[in-house]
Amino acid sequence: MPLPVAPETLALFVPVALALNLTPGADMLFCLGQGARSGPAAGVSAAAGISAGSLVHATAAGVGLAALMAAHPVAFEVVRWAGVAYLVWLAFGAFRELARGEGLARGPAARAMRPAAAFRAGLLVNLLNPKMGIFVLALVPQFVRPEAGPILAQFLVFGAVLGIGGMAINGAVGLSAGHIGRALARSRRMTQAMQAATGTIFLALAARLAMQRA
Repeated sequence: MPLPVAPETLALFVPVALALNLTPGADMLFCLGQGARSGPAAGVSAAAGISAGSLVHATAAGVGLAALMAAHPVAFEVVRWAGVAYLVWLAFGAFRELARGEGLARGPAARAMRPAAAFRAGLLVNLLNPKMGIFVLALVPQFVRPEAGPILAQFLVFGAVLGIGGMAINGAVGLSAGHIGRALARSRRMTQAMQAATGTIFLALAARLAMQRA
């Protein structure tokens, strides 16, 4: 089955996608926080969830949902504030662990988020960022060629490229943060610092999302 995107178009899109994935942003910070808090597996799983969310955004943009959200500010606001609430809840969990001293005496495994939970968290953080869907809608159509094949199929290919690139880069960030975090977790003081840093990262992401506008 032929690819619905011309090779020359894909060759133009790949470096753009990689440049965007390499730019530090909310997704990268989230994987950094999850890796530092819960270990390498959680950091990589969070990256996988974010990449899955990127594919969902590309599908939604392909069928026009992102355009609908951009045209209706109320829908944008509902999704945005749901994302803010979720990030604040994650930050609260990190600060609650810090206040209770959970996991400090029993080691990092006691407080670690399971990979499946980290995947779901990454997926939700990505899906509840309406800017991501609108961003995909603004970027991808510049590379879509109606004469090349079905529009939705082209959106899916470009979404997969974004997702694969994001998985490689954010996964590396989460993996590295996880290994460093495990080494530092042998110290009670450093474990407390990592929990505080993780909660602060989540709050910063919530504030960033709260200040976004359609």
